[in-house]
This record gives sequence, structure tokens and C-alpha cells, in this order.
Amino acid sequence: MQTNFSDEQLRDPRIAEANGILRNCVHCGFCTATCPTYVLLGDELDSPRGRIYLIKDMLESGKPASPEVVKHIDRCLSCLSCMTTCPSGVNYMHLLDEARAYIEETHNRPLPDRLLREMLAFMLPEPARLRIGLSLSRFGKPFAGILKNISGLKQIGAMLELAPARLPATSPLGAPGVYPGAGARKGRVALMTGCAQRVLDPAINASTIRLLNRLGIEVVVPESMGCCGALTLHMGKQDDALGRARRNVDAWAAEIDGGGLDAIIINTSGCGTTVKDYGHMLRLDADYAGKAERCAAITRDISEFLEGLEMPAPVNRSGLRVTYHSACSMQHGQKITTAPKMLLQRAGFDVAEVPEGHICCGSAGTYNVLQPDIAGQLRDRKVANIAKTSPQVIAAGNIGCMTQIASATDTPVVHTIELLDWAYGGPRPGKL
Repeated sequence: MQTNFSDEQLRDPRIAEANGILRNCVHCGFCTATCPTYVLLGDELDSPRGRIYLIKDMLESGKPASPEVVKHIDRCLSCLSCMTTCPSGVNYMHLLDEARAYIEETHNRPLPDRLLREMLAFMLPEPARLRIGLSLSRFGKPFAGILKNISGLKQIGAMLELAPARLPATSPLGAPGVYPGAGARKGRVALMTGCAQRVLDPAINASTIRLLNRLGIEVVVPESMGCCGALTLHMGKQDDALGRARRNVDAWAAEIDGGGLDAIIINTSGCGTTVKDYGHMLRLDADYAGKAERCAAITRDISEFLEGLEMPAPVNRSGLRVTYHSACSMQHGQKITTAPKMLLQRAGFDVAEVPEGHICCGSAGTYNVLQPDIAGQLRDRKVANIAKTSPQVIAAGNIGCMTQIASATDTPVVHTIELLDWAYGGPRPGKL
């Protein structure tokens, strides 16, 4: 793609990077076939190729984005399916991150939209605030269906609809501290416990720690670790996201320099995609670039890490039929496609794959709140495809997908690690 940035614009390293990405695009259109919003809406501007044109024109002009451009950029799920399809290696993820930051810096959103985004950015990354918010949401939850049909309140209704009727009890496993492995130590890892996941489903972290400990892996949960920054990054709040990244890098670097780490373990694939990108995110920060790259290099999804270990014979072979949903951040963001399924099969489960598995479920961080209509269509499409496999249980590796899918099915939805923990001697998952 030909670009026309001025020399002055190209002296900005962010614009220079965007220019390089744009020039890799050859207009082939392969991305349109796998883009969820284009598949649903059939609008070229709601395809990656169309958005790339909009981003190019927006950045070249140096002017604030128009409401029309913002509408189409906001409709993007950041599912990254287009990056799996693209034959030219266009890094759409980095281009979109810059476009969203540019919109956040220059575009004046309508007040209701701005307030909703500020509320989400204030609440979701902080577990204590989220717990309070979700506890209060039970008073509004009965009215979620009504609010979703009122213009201007649709997003509030969607948020209430997704909120759990009651919060699960907290678990001592996952609190900051060191969890020693059984027997001779075979490794030492830091576990990122997440923000929303810690509140919505603490059993995921508990299962992760139990299984790793039984395998002889010492698990450390740093006190100063927090949200990975993905939620605010995808809303264009780049400074907030980078601040959170720096906080985590400091926490992990201290562990690397102290007791040493074999890996940083992530059990939420959306977080994993972001943490693995810390080296790029902090590339312009001389104080953090090296440390961030070092942390990103040892970051592993829990399934990715377990695949490299020698697993014992399963203790509980249930034979349950498990339909595995691969989160977009897992298959497109991290390119992990076989490890979770192979681990489940070796643990004694009958594993099925979802038809149209490359199409997003509509969760996508805060997308199911900010774009509830499109998210709802994608959720229903996903659940219908899952139903074709006749599952006894649905497994996924991302809390957002789990919450989204569970809102439209009675089939239990659990994290892959909960099933693996059970198979190798842990408790049966509570949802079963």
C-alpha cells in the first residue's frame, strides 16, 4: 500500500511504525473471509482491509478521526483472525493499537460513551473495585433485559446481563506468596493471577497452582503484580496500559533477579497475548525495553508450559465429552492451537472441536459491553456451533470467552486447567 506521510510525521516513531505496517498490505482481501464483523455485516469498512484504509487516511491527515471512522474502528474485535489469514504479514494488532490510541488522544466522544469507557477502565482492572461493582449489580440485573432495549442504556443492560448472579468465594490459592512444589523442585514460575478472573472465577488460579505444585513446580505470586493492561490498551488508553505493564515488569524482574524464574505463567489467553508483546509495547522506554523483552521471552500460556513437562498417568479418567473452544487470543494472538486439545486428550477426555472455530465468540475484552448487538450475534453463532458437537462440558482458556459463552448455554463452561487438575488428582470442578 502506498502511503504519503510527511518527513516530519515520520520522525514520530509511532507513525513510522504504522507506515511500515501499512506498506506491507497488498489489498488482497484474504482477511475479509475470516473477519467476524465483515462476515456478519458485509461492509468493506468493517473488514480489516477497509479499516486499514481508514487508519491510513486518519493518520496521514493528522486530524481528529471523524465519527464514521471511529464507528468502524470501534467495531473491530481485535480477534486477530486477519493476522492468521494474511499472506503478507501485516501486523494489524500493532496498527490497530496505534489507531485506537490516536482516536483516544484526538477524538471527542459523546459524553455517555466517554463516561462508560471511563467507568470500565476504572473498575475492570482492579479486583477490589470490580468485586464491589459486581456485588451492587445484582440490584440492577433483573432489569438488564429492559435496559438492553432502550437506546442509550443498551450497554448498561449488556453489562448487567453478563454480571454473575452471585460471586464465587475467594480462594487462598492465588494470594500473593510462594507455593512450593511437591518433592524435589523441578522448576520455579511466576503466576499472573489476573484482574477480572480473580473475581469471577478464582478456581482457575487455584487449579493452576495445585497442578503445578503436584508436578514439582514452585509457584510465586508477586505482591506488586496487577492487571496486564490489555483492557485499557484496547480502549486506546495507552498511557494507562503502559503503566500497568511497567508495574508487572518490575515485579517479575525482581523475581528473575532474586530466586530466578523458568517462566511467567498466564492462564488467561487475552493477558498472555498482551504480556508476550511487552517488549514491543515498551520499546521506546529506555528504562524498561530490555526488562520487558526479557519478561516477554519467558511468558508461557499454562497449556504451552504443561506441554513441555512430563505428565504422569491420569488419576481420574472421566471420559467426558469436552468441546474445546479456542479463544482468539490463543489461536490467533499466541498461535497456540494443539497444546490444550492434546493435553485434554492425554488426560482421558473425549475432545471435540467447534465448527467455525476461527470465528470470535464476541467477548473480546470489553467488546460485549461496548458493542452488545454484534457481540450477541457472535455469541449465539458460537453457542449454536458448539451445540452441534453434543458436549457434556465446554472448555476454554480465557475467562472472557467463558463468561460470554456461559451466558447463553446450560452446558457447564470451565477452564481447561480445571479439567486437567481434576484428571491428575485435584478436585472435580464445581461447575460439573
